[in-house]
Amino acid sequence: MAEPTTAPLPTPLSLTRAELDAATLTVRHHVPPTPQYEWPLLTEHAGSRVTVKHENHTPVGAFKVRGGLVFFDRLARERPEVAGVVSATRGNHGQSLAFAGRAYGRDVTIFVPHGNSVEKNAAMRALGATVIEHGDDFQEAREASVAHAAEHALEAVPPFQRDLVLGVATYALELFEGAGPIDTIYVPIGMGSGINAIIAVRDVLGLDTQVVGVVSDAAPASKLTFDSGTLTNTDAAATFVDGVATRAPDPQSMAGVLAGAARVLSVSDDAVADAMRTIYRTTHNVAESAGAIALAGLLSESPSERGEHSAFVLCGGNVDTDQFAAVLSGTTPTV
Repeated sequence: MAEPTTAPLPTPLSLTRAELDAATLTVRHHVPPTPQYEWPLLTEHAGSRVTVKHENHTPVGAFKVRGGLVFFDRLARERPEVAGVVSATRGNHGQSLAFAGRAYGRDVTIFVPHGNSVEKNAAMRALGATVIEHGDDFQEAREASVAHAAEHALEAVPPFQRDLVLGVATYALELFEGAGPIDTIYVPIGMGSGINAIIAVRDVLGLDTQVVGVVSDAAPASKLTFDSGTLTNTDAAATFVDGVATRAPDPQSMAGVLAGAARVLSVSDDAVADAMRTIYRTTHNVAESAGAIALAGLLSESPSERGEHSAFVLCGGNVDTDQFAAVLSGTTPTV
């Protein structure tokens, strides 16, 4: 059941070119630019020119590492007394904080729901994070992480926060500057750092690119919010696309999406699984479900709706081996 709220949305987040340049310098100490490629087989399959932004090629296999580095850079400079942070994740946000926490010498505790990706949990632990399983979904894990932070005098890191978006925006700057004019960009919406970063950088550069968000139809809270203009939560987010399994969108994030996105699409889990297979067949890259959902959205629209040159963000490649094997065999995972 969808639960709308009449509370007004806050002012959308905005960034400056000076902030983007400074964030790029911070990120570059640890993460080189990721490529944006046009794959001939993918363009042939799509029926129009398509560029892929390969955020699966960062040191943690996902785009969020950029945000963690910028967050911890400011924390180390302005709040050096903070010994550690706590957050919640389905995987990539947690890996981002763990990677950056190790680089800046801070403890990181991450809450995940029961049944979370085994391999993402292992990756976070390998990066030095303490991983605690709690609750049945991201929202329950998030609520427990906030309580844990207060109890142990640690800093709670929300899933959507300005420095996180600023770091993520460095990939958007790379894409716009490296790929040439783009008519439409398709971006997954989880808690919204990726799509807000794309929108903010587009606006800084004064471009007219359409930005299109993509969600699972089994986790439609962000689309319901966009379509109604009213912040809307759902009771469940029963999708195998864990990176977009959001049932309580962030208000500031959705303010940015409402102000700057052209539209928000929903696609089926079957379409996402098919997009994972398509990416592997046409590029030989491994995409996690959230990394493929933007392509599923792109393919759900006609070439005339996309324009001559479209792009999508392959935001991560961190898929469990068993799940990817099942997808390649032609099945769609269930939750």
